[in-house]
Amino acid sequence: MSVSHFDRKTWLFVVLAGLFITNAVTAELISNKLISIPLEFSLGGYKIGPLVTVIGILPWPVVFLLTDLMNEFYGAKTVRKLSWITAGLILYCFVIVGVSLEIPALELPDSQLADDRSYRLVFGQAQMVIVGSIAAFLFSQLLDASLFKWIKSKTGDRYIWLRSTGSTVISQLVDSYVVLFIGFVVPGSMTFDDFLVIAPTNYLLKLLIGLALTPLIYVGHYSVKKYLAK
Repeated sequence: MSVSHFDRKTWLFVVLAGLFITNAVTAELISNKLISIPLEFSLGGYKIGPLVTVIGILPWPVVFLLTDLMNEFYGAKTVRKLSWITAGLILYCFVIVGVSLEIPALELPDSQLADDRSYRLVFGQAQMVIVGSIAAFLFSQLLDASLFKWIKSKTGDRYIWLRSTGSTVISQLVDSYVVLFIGFVVPGSMTFDDFLVIAPTNYLLKLLIGLALTPLIYVGHYSVKKYLAK
């Protein structure tokens, strides 16, 4: 391997890993907000929608894409190590947020800055989902990497869509249920009845996003190969 090729592959990994970590941490920080997506359709005679999920789903399409690219070009072992590092950084982020919650705000008259009540309302809720978030993230990412590696061992370099979507379908099923149950139901932020409604729609949205990203996965593979071939 030439020095120039090594440098390209190393710097590409730095960029991909940085984007991966940033999107994962951001998703955890903003996941205490519920949103309703006006998407309705029928499935097996049942009407589905509008879909309710957490706003933390917003950065996950990027995480899906990055996970598949790194699995493909750097291997499942690398993705597993990066997942452990990312989980540690998420924990570190929440420790810093926790410390900031204990420091009283200087409330200025007629200021648009957050006071203690509004600050705690946003970031205090985020603290409650830390265990569920880290558990779900680690479990789903490690499962995704293992499934991706297993499918690739069976199909070789063919069927990129199969190993990408197949690993995502199963790993995100785990993620969608674990993070909501541990992070919201256990601390009492969400009733179990609401959980039974929101968890399936949360998973369905991630599944639809994963399928919609299939063309981008091929574009990503082509772009990376072309970049590394120079």
